[in-house]
Amino acid sequence: MKDAKEYIEKFLDYELFKVNNFDLTVGKIVGIILIITITKLLVNRIKKIIYHSDRFKDYDRGNLYSLVQIITYVIWIFAIIVILDTIGLHITAIITGSAALLVGAGFGLKQTFNDFFSGIILLIEGATRVGDIVEVDGEVLKLTKIGLRTSEAINRDNIVVIVPNSKITTDKVINWTHHSKVIRFHISVGIAYSSDVDLAVKLLEEIANKHPNTVQKDKTEARFVDFGSSSLNFELLFFSENAFRIEKDKSEIRKEINNVFNEKGIVIAFPQLDVHLDYKNKELK
Repeated sequence: MKDAKEYIEKFLDYELFKVNNFDLTVGKIVGIILIITITKLLVNRIKKIIYHSDRFKDYDRGNLYSLVQIITYVIWIFAIIVILDTIGLHITAIITGSAALLVGAGFGLKQTFNDFFSGIILLIEGATRVGDIVEVDGEVLKLTKIGLRTSEAINRDNIVVIVPNSKITTDKVINWTHHSKVIRFHISVGIAYSSDVDLAVKLLEEIANKHPNTVQKDKTEARFVDFGSSSLNFELLFFSENAFRIEKDKSEIRKEINNVFNEKGIVIAFPQLDVHLDYKNKELK
């Protein structure tokens, strides 16, 4: 038993390589592997507790994601510090010895650090969360992941878009679902001047309320907004939770408007130009 213990100790103390005062042994490698393994198990356990525990079932999914990410980053930072200490590299000594290098890197990686701290702000602040529908540079996106440097989103064509975190925190970003999942949408339509206005309003509201993705149907409203040059202009307002795919719903409602208006004899207007020619009889000479 004693021989086996001595053999294990000798094996763990076996020096793989040495540079000046720094040496790497088998024992240190084993220690690093154990720390990484324990850290992964701890992070996975915390994720299961937060995502599957009844205690957190009433919390918003986006907020839970932010909480998990912050806890994960803190645990891994602590684990890295322990790993450095295990192999004999003290974090204070590394920072002190690399001060000049870090200053140079700070200037060179200014944007990267900006994105990094923006990611922390996004996770802590909670103004933009995973699952939100946002509009960035005129493109509608659904956030699927908020990382430390970049965030991932999908557009309406299911293409993954990588967005730098600093763009979300510093640029103007429209968050469609920040306060509520129910959003009001607009559809414009113009009809001929001789049309029945009251009938048009009634039909527009009925058409919108028949669509399966329309919610809060009592708030659906058709408005007579203006007298156009060639049409009486209306605006149909309706509520839906299907913000990300709303263009498909709008297309279906427009198609139904066209069909119903044709059946009821209401003409959807189009631009017209009347040309009046004034002929004057002149005596030919």
